[in-house]
Amino acid sequence: MRWLVTGGLGFIGAHFIRFALNALPHVEIVNLDAMTYAASPERLAGVKDDPRYRMIHGNICDPAAVDRAIDDGVDAIVNFAAETHVDRSILVPETFVQTDVLGTHVLLEAAREHNVARYLQVSTDEVYGHVPEGESSEDDALRPRSPYSASKAGADLQVLAYWTTYGTPVLITRGSNTYGAYQYPEKIIPLFITNLIDDLAVPLYGDGLQVRDWLHVDDHVRGILEVLLHGEIGAVYNIGGGNLRTNLELSRMLVDMCGRSMESHVEYVTDRPGHDRRYAVNCAKLRELGWAPRVEFEDGLRSTATWYRENEAWWRQYRKHGTWVKS
Repeated sequence: MRWLVTGGLGFIGAHFIRFALNALPHVEIVNLDAMTYAASPERLAGVKDDPRYRMIHGNICDPAAVDRAIDDGVDAIVNFAAETHVDRSILVPETFVQTDVLGTHVLLEAAREHNVARYLQVSTDEVYGHVPEGESSEDDALRPRSPYSASKAGADLQVLAYWTTYGTPVLITRGSNTYGAYQYPEKIIPLFITNLIDDLAVPLYGDGLQVRDWLHVDDHVRGILEVLLHGEIGAVYNIGGGNLRTNLELSRMLVDMCGRSMESHVEYVTDRPGHDRRYAVNCAKLRELGWAPRVEFEDGLRSTATWYRENEAWWRQYRKHGTWVKS
């Protein structure tokens, strides 16, 4: 089988490529990536010489680049390519619309034209919006409240429309907040860890009582692969870690793991505009395929903190170039 993976130099995409090549010796992967600020070839240093892997520099918004990537034929497209950081979406929302919505449209057209057997859209639980209680199921209405989540919801709706209108064989996964090694250090867990390593304060939004469900990247990519191989065409699958924590609880855990103190290293800052208070997803549908999270949250968090301590050269290049905000 040959798959086109888009955004494969990103955090989750790179983990997926490494996992799939290791798990499935009969799979070849073409990686189409625009190499924007969050892309890192170092994430795939271990597979760059694998004859089953090929990298193409190109943007999913460019039909010619997509056609070039599919030129030899592919059996599946897995779309990780997206702008993903909520804070950035508030500052430059048009970039998110272009990549997340228009780019998805270009890929869907390519999948239709080339008769691709499976198209999987990697989405987010944030499309459900604030969930005051209970858990979001795949059939719940989409109520995005940030430019980022709105762009992802728009992409999801396009994907489902192509299934209904054209019969394009689509799948969607909606993952909860993901963490692990090689995550770009603007997201809360790597930002806090790297700040704490450098004895800097960490910025905690509002009262810190926003609730997130944390999912280790290894569990996330296993879920995506399970859906790609065995999911029902036209269906949506939630992927959650089952680790609900407030940002304040998460901060305490990270501060403790890094040997710092809450009093001197946590700075309460003005809350993000339109900040969703709580996310939680029901993963029963994916569990029916045999998937379940394996990484205990505290173990995963501790191993992530260790990875950033042992790989300073990787994340310091981003701090050096001033591409992320620190307190």
